[in-house]
Amino acid sequence: MHLNFNQMRCIILVIFLALWAPLQGSGQSNPVEEDKLGAWYMYFFQKKLGSGPWGIQGDYQFRNWNLGGDLEQLLLRTGVTYRPKNTDIMFTGGYAYINTGNPGEGGNSVVEHRTYQEALLPQRIGSRFFLTHRFRFEQRWLDNQDFRTRFRYNIFLNVTLNNAGMTPGTVYLALYNELFINGERSIGGGRSVELFDRNRFYSGLGYVWSTKLRSQLGWMRQTTDVWSKDQLQVSMHHNF
Repeated sequence: MHLNFNQMRCIILVIFLALWAPLQGSGQSNPVEEDKLGAWYMYFFQKKLGSGPWGIQGDYQFRNWNLGGDLEQLLLRTGVTYRPKNTDIMFTGGYAYINTGNPGEGGNSVVEHRTYQEALLPQRIGSRFFLTHRFRFEQRWLDNQDFRTRFRYNIFLNVTLNNAGMTPGTVYLALYNELFINGERSIGGGRSVELFDRNRFYSGLGYVWSTKLRSQLGWMRQTTDVWSKDQLQVSMHHNF
């Protein structure tokens, strides 16, 4: 896809407006220590199965309310991927196990079983801008709640800084913004949730170690309808 300078400038402006627009917190009181930096440690993998269109992907995440030790979530997710011939689009269907803890020492945790379907649409703009759209639909089974669904849209933008492409030795700027929308308002027992579930805005730096391995270090601001919190993110991205 070939775009001139003015078209690229308009696209980048729209992307950044979309990234920044949802970042307003509600200011309501809540038990989360919003001024305490959390940390998420993440491993993402992807593997193609043979020469056909099928593959697997997944991510394993250890999320903490602080820098370590106070569990926010343990998330284990794996899916089967399918790439139609002669396209860059990738479809995934999979399952995730999530164990969510409360802030502070001790306390109960909530177990969630989740299935999901997603579509990943990558796009390269010029030689340095790598844009990806991800659409995800989730089916959720949580302890002591009715069946729930959720819609998610994530826009990723990687901008290479010292090379034209994502080649070994490349340093790149990594940005994303993800919006979560609840499919149902009622969750059982007379309880309800807002239509807006949460928004995550991330900015960081990445390094390409090889054609199969990248890493990132960055900051993420997560905003729900009742609280907002900053998270350190450390991630490894592995294609094998």
